[in-house]
Amino acid sequence: MFCPCRCTPLPTPNPFWQSSAAIPRFFAPGERLAYCNGGFIVLALLAERAAGIPFHDIVEHRVCRPARLTDTAFLRSAQLPGRAALGYLAAEGNHSNVLHMPVRGTGDGGIYSTAADLSRRWTALFAGQIVHLPTVALMTAPRSDVPSESYRYGLGLWLHATGSAVLLEGFDPGISTRSTHDPTTGLTVTVLANTSSGAEPLIEHLASLFD
Repeated sequence: MFCPCRCTPLPTPNPFWQSSAAIPRFFAPGERLAYCNGGFIVLALLAERAAGIPFHDIVEHRVCRPARLTDTAFLRSAQLPGRAALGYLAAEGNHSNVLHMPVRGTGDGGIYSTAADLSRRWTALFAGQIVHLPTVALMTAPRSDVPSESYRYGLGLWLHATGSAVLLEGFDPGISTRSTHDPTTGLTVTVLANTSSGAEPLIEHLASLFD
């Protein structure tokens, strides 16, 4: 259950609305796919308005708790617990990425997690414990072909080009990860690295498991 009070006042208007309002639309909704982090920030803001609580609390109440993700949270990079890995910029002499990323992530990413928690998240998602199963079906239905990436795209999830596997991935300064799950076989493969390209060789090596 959501807390009925507004424990943290939501900013109105949000600065992101103001900064993005002047950006022209490149094409009509549904016409084609162009991945954009800003779209996920907008979704997070819409979720806040609908729920009446901050986005980080929505994720905690609606995702982490139902899926029992005990090692997943939007941590502040300036207050990391001892078990949290630092991201490193190898090209710059192994400096940490603390000054290259937002202090705390939001709808476009930046959550801290583990391989075990990501596996639990997939299990919970396809068991209908995070959203209802009809919604899962909508999320995993192909909506766009992306030949340049050799994948298809659903709603917030990348899809295998021909098979039933779904995946999430992220790459930023000091961060690289991909988690792939096949709901048909139950196989999950997650690769996490604390450099921008550290996960890539293993991701490529393991990709054939889902062919």
